Amino acid sequence: MKRLPPLPALHTFWVTAQCCNFTRAAEQLHITQGAVSRQIAGLERHLGYGLFVRQARGLSLTEEGREWALRVQQVFGVIGEAVEQIGSRREVLQLKASTCVMRWLLPRVLQWQRERPDVPVELTTTVAYTVDFRREPFDAAVIYAPIGEQSEQARHLFDEQLTPVCAPALLDNLHTPADLQHQVLLHPTRDQRDWALWLKAAGTRLSSLSQGHHFETLDLAMTVAAQGSGVAIGDRALIGEDLKAGRLVMPFELRVPTGMGYFLVYPPQTVPSAGLLALMDWLTSQAQM
Repeated sequence: MKRLPPLPALHTFWVTAQCCNFTRAAEQLHITQGAVSRQIAGLERHLGYGLFVRQARGLSLTEEGREWALRVQQVFGVIGEAVEQIGSRREVLQLKASTCVMRWLLPRVLQWQRERPDVPVELTTTVAYTVDFRREPFDAAVIYAPIGEQSEQARHLFDEQLTPVCAPALLDNLHTPADLQHQVLLHPTRDQRDWALWLKAAGTRLSSLSQGHHFETLDLAMTVAAQGSGVAIGDRALIGEDLKAGRLVMPFELRVPTGMGYFLVYPPQTVPSAGLLALMDWLTSQAQM
């Protein structure tokens, strides 16, 4: 079988055949007129016959040239369709995360999509803190778990550190932890354990600890706190965006670690794709900022 002609030369021929002018073809291809002429001449030598008739006022296609122009147009049309179709089948990463981490995660996923539209992410939220990759078809998940008990598939994001948060309007009424006695406490859990842990570290006891409002998720407690309806106990790492925007403030410096943390994990016995590795590296670096 005769050796196939080089693809660059065929592309140059295709462009030249559409305008029948070496100068205009060179402008479209961003090469010199001489380079166009040499590629066409080389293609003709390879094929063993002429493709153009050189005339004083320009070029015209030979009979063989007209047949080649039709065939080459079809070939590059197929290549163009492949570029469009295959390029559109991008890897869509399925990411799961609990609602409590969404205040930190969602702005970063949106930023990732702006910076890396070639690696789209579909984010699923849940009240569950864990993931079971045997039953849940996710590529990765952000979980809430004890520090130091994670597998090698886990990337540490940040540790949980509890601290009270409130709307700026309440800040003038909170000078010491004892002032919390006169505020409505917002609980992200039914058992008040987060508030109890922080107050113990602060050396403060409140008779109003069991009162206030209870919420199913940390996110709901933070939202109500930002509206000025009370003081919530929150995780410092998860409220960074609210602090920057001025929706929430920290009345006290004390932050109490709980021994829990947030981790980015992927299924065991799997090799992460290049897109997933890039996303994991990027989120891990974001968590260190």
